[in-house]
Amino acid sequence: MTRHRSALILVLLLCVGALVTATSSPPEQRALLAMEGAARPLRTTEPYGDLNDLRPFGHMLGNPQVVGMGEATHSSHEFITMKLRVLRYLVENKGFRAFAMETSWSSGLRIDEYLLSGEGDPRQIMREEFQDTYAWWNTEEYLALVEWMRAYNIRHPHDPLRFVGDDFAYAGPELYDKVLAYVAQAHPALLPRFTELYRGLRPNTTAGTYMKEYLTRPPAERRSMAKRTARALALLKRHPVSAGARKGAYAWAVQNATAIDQTARGYAFDFENQKQLKASMRFRDQLMADNIVWWHAHTGQKILLSAHNAHVSYETSDPRYPKMQGAFLHEQFGKDYVSVGSTFGRGSFNATGSNKETRVYTLGPAAQGSTEHLLDQVSPRDYAMDLRTVPEVARTWLATARPTRSIGTSYPEPVHPIALARSHDILIHLHRVRPARLLAVP
Repeated sequence: MTRHRSALILVLLLCVGALVTATSSPPEQRALLAMEGAARPLRTTEPYGDLNDLRPFGHMLGNPQVVGMGEATHSSHEFITMKLRVLRYLVENKGFRAFAMETSWSSGLRIDEYLLSGEGDPRQIMREEFQDTYAWWNTEEYLALVEWMRAYNIRHPHDPLRFVGDDFAYAGPELYDKVLAYVAQAHPALLPRFTELYRGLRPNTTAGTYMKEYLTRPPAERRSMAKRTARALALLKRHPVSAGARKGAYAWAVQNATAIDQTARGYAFDFENQKQLKASMRFRDQLMADNIVWWHAHTGQKILLSAHNAHVSYETSDPRYPKMQGAFLHEQFGKDYVSVGSTFGRGSFNATGSNKETRVYTLGPAAQGSTEHLLDQVSPRDYAMDLRTVPEVARTWLATARPTRSIGTSYPEPVHPIALARSHDILIHLHRVRPARLLAVP
């Protein structure tokens, strides 16, 4: 009995000692201990195989209509494969049926048509659509994602997956053809007017050349083009269809005309003027959110949205960006929108350097005082963590803005302080990443 009492006293003393140590340690160490308890391990970042380790992540998500899944770099293998893995989980367990990404509306329609019909070569479609601004999506990893979606549709022809492009930088010729075809059928008397308003706007070059050449036009010409697309959109909206099969066709025609107008308006800003530049960035994030809202409203599908961390975030960390897509989506969906941010401890990515050439950059361990420096000390190495329910000491640390990697299409870029817990609902942290495998362009 004496020995048992002594052992019990020793255990109590050790627990009290541990508690004193924990409460008297620096806030960062207490935050680390709290994160250790909140982190849920990820078995792998590769897209195939068992998904049971994503069940805690699924519990964190709840039952939203839109999940915005971010990336800390635009071109790392693991960030993309993890998105396919999450897409599989959401399709199989949460009823999601659409994947949206930061590419043009017309490019999304081309990929979507391939997913539904199987016609065409996805490599060729991606090669033709993912150029210039969107060249980062022309990778083996995104090709695998598209091919997985197509394979799913072959098995489920009556419940297919869909693909959405929510951005504006390229309005492909298909958009003009679709709008004019609708007008010719529904309102033939208006066709000459639409033809005149769109004259000279329909692309006749590659997507990359189109995007480069658009910005070489004088600002006055770009503003004139935007006025014409706005008139065409307004004219279409003045001739609605009230019922029948044409009602759906009308809604799609208006959205396609909207995408044309979004492109013209997006290029009509004066990018040399700082006030106009900020306005253009706000315009872009709002239209990307608008396109997601439109898709959800007209298809009823739950959407996994892929974008940079900054775009799916609730708050901006860069003074050039007044308001982010995630903030607009939160206004529309409330708790039915969930933002998932991604970070990494070390590794590599593709980006454009100061000489405008694409190359692989490699970063070592994160610097002392940065967000990733502490996140990378958490065990396990790859994990998901609910930023809304972590213990208060961890949430306080995560709600404080600190230097955090946010790498876009070019590198190096200025490092901005980011408060993860104010920016996202859930965090996925990866210990190490590799560069995405860019597809060769002939």
